[in-house]
Amino acid sequence: MSVNCLRISVTDRCNQRCVYCRPRGDGDFLARAQILRAEEILRLVRLFAECGIDRVRLTGGEPLVRRDVIPLVAGLAGADGIREVALTTNGVLLEAMAADLKAAGLSRVNVSLDSLHARSYGRITGRENLSQVLRGVRRALAVGLQPVKINAVILRRLNASQILDLAALSLDLPVIVRFIEYCPTSCRTEPAEGYMPYAEIRGIVENTFGRLTETVVVPGNGPAAYFQIDRGARDPWPGSGDLWPVARDPRHGSRGTGYGIIGFIAGRSMVFCSSCNRLRLTSDGLIKPCLYSARPYDVKALLREGASDDRIRALLRAIIAQKAGLSRLNASREDFCMRKVGG
Repeated sequence: MSVNCLRISVTDRCNQRCVYCRPRGDGDFLARAQILRAEEILRLVRLFAECGIDRVRLTGGEPLVRRDVIPLVAGLAGADGIREVALTTNGVLLEAMAADLKAAGLSRVNVSLDSLHARSYGRITGRENLSQVLRGVRRALAVGLQPVKINAVILRRLNASQILDLAALSLDLPVIVRFIEYCPTSCRTEPAEGYMPYAEIRGIVENTFGRLTETVVVPGNGPAAYFQIDRGARDPWPGSGDLWPVARDPRHGSRGTGYGIIGFIAGRSMVFCSSCNRLRLTSDGLIKPCLYSARPYDVKALLREGASDDRIRALLRAIIAQKAGLSRLNASREDFCMRKVGG
């Protein structure tokens, strides 16, 4: 698998406190001087593009809290060799920013949405802004940031009961819903007992919606496996989310207009190292060939000591070449915080 995707964490700051990412007591935010500046990110992406990277995804923390994120998107979208700029967001600020992001050159968005029930959403995120996030999803659809993918991390004691509601959302709105296995980390997150494996989540969906048919979703080319819900089984689940009428606003899609496509990212129960096509750049300038890499590479130090393009490019090529030999077997355990490495 060729390495052509770069995930860039543009900030470690976030306006939510999700239990699987940023629990209380997870430490201070980085000082602004420690964060890569926009011009540093753009320089690195230009050099990465010369090494074969053609897709960029912005993450956080929450990328939309970064003040210069829209001009940064514009710079990335205009970079030679970059075919796509995408973004993963919690959706809180998306309604207000979607149009400007699209105009700047953003291709599409993934929105973290772990529940359609206000109470459990609040327990997971520490905030009460579910309706705001749903408005952001609809706004993203309206301005053409498509496909919109909904990312739902499933936690046994918090939102496992809403798996069917989330699956049904793929039928109500033209979005792709992806169920993500919870990854416990060293950052005082939800206990490992909250983990639900892919097979169990899929079984819950199939018990109501019938057998899922494997399908292909091209944009992203990542680790998710995608499936089509049988179109003849569109109405077995009415949906019981607190804000279901909001989600099913007829101006933005109703039962029968959604794709009916769901995905699964089985980061713990399955190993997809051989098909991984991405590198990670943390907000403080570390390159991680793998989420579980024990040894990141400090490229910020090179940038700020005045290293030449040739020197940095040589490092990037060496990192890309090294990635081919990586696997979970020779990487570290979950010794990181998601908000610091870009999830």
